[in-house]
Amino acid sequence: MSDLTVYGAGWCPDVKRSRALLDAKGVEYAYVDVEADTGAEETVRALQNGERRIPTIVWPDGTHLVEPSDDELTAHLNR
Repeated sequence: MSDLTVYGAGWCPDVKRSRALLDAKGVEYAYVDVEADTGAEETVRALQNGERRIPTIVWPDGTHLVEPSDDELTAHLNR
């Protein structure tokens, strides 16, 4: 089971950057394409009060980051 879920789209450079950081650190995650999964898009919109900004990265405890910088994502991973 993955520790976190990354919601994104293959065309998004921010999604690619965040996924590359997670991969480089060996962090397991589930990737969900919001364009292929309408339920995922609804989840993202619910977390963002109707917006759909990606990547949206969700931890098992319910905390999440939206369009994090590499520094923000690294800090959250090290908590």
